[in-house]
Amino acid sequence: MQYAKYNVSNELKLSLYKSMLKPRMIEEKMLILLRQGKISKWFSGIGQEAISVGVAMAMDTEEYILPMHRNLGVFTTRGIPLNRLFSQWQGKANGFTNGRDRSFHFGTQEYKIVGMISHLGPQLGVADGIALADILQEQKRVTAVFTGEGGTSEGDFHEALNVAAVWDLPVLFCIENNGYGLSTPINEQFKCEHLADKGIGYGMESHTIDGNNILEVYTQIDKLCKSIRKEPRPVLVEFKTFRMRGHEEASGTKYVPRELMDHWAAKDPLENYVEHLRNENILTEEQEVLFKKEIIHEIDENLKMAFSEKAVSSTEIKELSSVYKTSVFEDIKPNKIVNNIRLVDAISEGLKQSMEKHDNLVIMGQDIADYGGVFKITEGFMEVFGKERVRNTPICESAIVSAAMGLSINGMKAVMEMQFADFASTGFNPIVNYLAKSYYRWTENADVVIRMPCGGGVAAGPFHSQTNEAWFTKTPGLKVIYPAFPYDAKGLLAAAINDPNPVLFFEHKALYRSIYQNVPMDYYTLEIGKANILNEGDAISIVTYGVGVHWALEVLENNSDITADLIDLCSLQPLDIETVFTSVRKTGKLIILHEDSLFGGIASDISAMVMENCFEYLDAPVKRVGSLETPIPFAKNLEDIYLPKSRFEFALKELLAY
Repeated sequence: MQYAKYNVSNELKLSLYKSMLKPRMIEEKMLILLRQGKISKWFSGIGQEAISVGVAMAMDTEEYILPMHRNLGVFTTRGIPLNRLFSQWQGKANGFTNGRDRSFHFGTQEYKIVGMISHLGPQLGVADGIALADILQEQKRVTAVFTGEGGTSEGDFHEALNVAAVWDLPVLFCIENNGYGLSTPINEQFKCEHLADKGIGYGMESHTIDGNNILEVYTQIDKLCKSIRKEPRPVLVEFKTFRMRGHEEASGTKYVPRELMDHWAAKDPLENYVEHLRNENILTEEQEVLFKKEIIHEIDENLKMAFSEKAVSSTEIKELSSVYKTSVFEDIKPNKIVNNIRLVDAISEGLKQSMEKHDNLVIMGQDIADYGGVFKITEGFMEVFGKERVRNTPICESAIVSAAMGLSINGMKAVMEMQFADFASTGFNPIVNYLAKSYYRWTENADVVIRMPCGGGVAAGPFHSQTNEAWFTKTPGLKVIYPAFPYDAKGLLAAAINDPNPVLFFEHKALYRSIYQNVPMDYYTLEIGKANILNEGDAISIVTYGVGVHWALEVLENNSDITADLIDLCSLQPLDIETVFTSVRKTGKLIILHEDSLFGGIASDISAMVMENCFEYLDAPVKRVGSLETPIPFAKNLEDIYLPKSRFEFALKELLAY
């Protein structure tokens, strides 16, 4: 390897050596502990230390790094106490996830590290969001994010690079090309000669670096970081290296040709660098022995601390209370000055007033800036708040959900407009696996609201008409709001934006311009998780939400002899089930109506909870009414058959007569 051409001080050369030596020695110890059964799993980065150490050394301590599971050198270079790392790997409380996640699946704001999830792609978009926050907060910083050569085939990789390029985000995309994705060689993963070439398609500067040469890695990344801080832009860097051990230790390396292993063994980044330091009389044998003794002592002392720590313990109450960040509701009362407006206007007002209240709030979505969004919710916003805070996005739902998470990590708030709720399927992974789980895993909340225009009755067919709240109500960590009236929509949207947890805010398209109500003109909030009782009666309890509320009101208006409690849930997660229980204990009969197809909908859960908690009060079986078990069709007469509106009145009367 060529080391002589790099102008690096001897002091820094020694520092780079010690920084590579520590993760190598830790790994060697972990492999022993793995064989002894004292840790459960290990993803080895032996042979790749120069990349992690070189990048981490070149960055400022306040700049975020998003590493992978082969980047131990990032964690050690940032100075994370070893006893905490060891506790993390043993699933103990002194780690970073309280035993709730393993190995490097964690982050720490103290050390500005954001670990990945097993679905590797979203962290690339998260880096975009972190970098965007730096730009908006006028911080001249770089965000570095790692992926492997296998991860470059994921859609999230392409989405994140495209967003970073379009927005000129200061992200350093680091690809560790180590030859194999588990057992699949690179010639079966991509056709291009160099992964750095992928940057060309996005108009992005890209470089190829020898990932086993610590001086090349450090000097090149240091130069790039200094340049990016002055001229914010994304840069793609491919590090050529090799994975010398299995994907994880149980995988082995039998699938790798022996000559290939021998070739890369000769390019070991630590052994070659040590030889260079010795030849240059920078590292003496005595220093080498001393450094190793110091690290061995540090490892042993910190292992003792970790091993002596008790096994993690908890309770059901503690675990359940750790899913959401505690949210202190700010009860801001509405004034008496009202305006009779539509649902669409109320949502627009609530969003605009929240933008005025929170100067760190960013709205993102397709066509929301100049055009005002397909439903004109954000019409005129760009002129008031500017393009920096009202941001058109490329068509890449997954990357934008992830970027919203990145904004939250870096101290901002985000509202994303999912152009249609149906399109959440292409952003599903980061919603349910990143936003929903981060607080439970490592106490990092997602201050994100995703607006979800949804629902049928508008002849929009199977890809623009779904009401897909049940995809999310079963995912712990998400909050789900589904208002039926303008007054509720405005106050609940404001509360959702104030809430530090991820919220999916469903807005029924058929109600946008058909439902009017007197709504306070000023800013106000309504508490999430509280149902409304719209009608009171003793004969039956009707529970519904969204457009179902208006269907039920119409039926009751046409049947004045039916005395019913009509409950509008407003919020599906958290669910005000106690209001339902109280009503059922009074009436003895319950019918649940929702627009979603029946099987697996929230009506099933409400029914089960009522059966478990109010069985002795029931005078009849609980009745559920929902849409057909088909995709929602386009033609109006077929859509009318699909939707449950026409079936609800019959089911209601049938239950009353039971």
